[in-house]
Amino acid sequence: MTSLLFLVLISVCWAEPHPGNSSLEHEGIVHIQENGPRLLVVAEQAKIFSHRGGNVTLPCKFYHEHTSTAGSGTHKIRVKWTKLTYDYLKEVDVFVAMGHHRKSYGSYQGRVSLRESSENDASLVITNIMLEDYGRYKCEVIEGLEDDTAVVTLNLEGVVFPYSPRLGRYNLNFHEAQRACVEQDSVMASFDQLYDAWRSGLDWCNAGWLSDGSVQYPITKPREPCGGKNTVPGVRNYGFWDKDKSRYDVFCFTSNFNGRFYYLIHPTKLTYDEAVQACLKDGSHIAKVGQIFAAWKLLGYDRCDAGWLADGSVRYPISRPRKRCSPSEAAVRFVGFPDKKHKLYGVYCFRAYN
Repeated sequence: MTSLLFLVLISVCWAEPHPGNSSLEHEGIVHIQENGPRLLVVAEQAKIFSHRGGNVTLPCKFYHEHTSTAGSGTHKIRVKWTKLTYDYLKEVDVFVAMGHHRKSYGSYQGRVSLRESSENDASLVITNIMLEDYGRYKCEVIEGLEDDTAVVTLNLEGVVFPYSPRLGRYNLNFHEAQRACVEQDSVMASFDQLYDAWRSGLDWCNAGWLSDGSVQYPITKPREPCGGKNTVPGVRNYGFWDKDKSRYDVFCFTSNFNGRFYYLIHPTKLTYDEAVQACLKDGSHIAKVGQIFAAWKLLGYDRCDAGWLADGSVRYPISRPRKRCSPSEAAVRFVGFPDKKHKLYGVYCFRAYN
């Protein structure tokens, strides 16, 4: 039976087309190209580094394995860029190009284009980079029935900082944590960003939300209240929790800014409302928590004067540890959330550049 079936298949594959029906001639022939052109998509660099407000090119080129040309010329080439979620289960459309047709999506509209330095160049140019642009991008090239992909990671220079509101420790669900970061000129940190911050020395015992919905915290100096003295340093993972009901702190990420961060020289100390008005009178706004962390980490800003910030907290940045000013470590020192109406402090202001 097997031999008979094989003979039938052979006879079908080698059957001549009917001479009286030339329109069916090519439909009866199956072409198999085992060694034909195979589309290859390559990213010359797996990671690209940039910063908020900058411009960047995510590399991507395509080739055919058995030809020296970029495309076979038979089909139009379609280039599609998407952004991947942390678990690779979802893709967010960024940019699509086919021939002269171009389309960008969402917050990328007006900020993305193809470099096209050669006929096989599908590299994506992103201008005026936002904090939200951080992450993994997929370059997909499609030609006829062939397609291939490459993944590029866009990393941003910046700083991760822990945040809790005036209400105190463990008072934010996931959605409130997202808003809290945005209000402080930042976004929720990713696990990769928190891990890099831990490797750079970040040590914080309070657990906080991350952008993937997990709750974690970084420990460089194991101690009894933070997992015990004998535990291994690392990023501790509480796992994934209910985004509506569970409450923790949050780890935020911010990058450099287009503006000036400064301590306002004023003849007197101020209440919170007076501090807000003093910054406005000076042509600026009271600074946000993300801005003091960015100025401290990225610009080396150092000031021993405690000052009001927009969320009602009082902090000061120390880049050069010294007596009376964070003698043991460089840090943004947290004074607390004092009484806005009666406590008097200086103020940190921020003036954006046009």
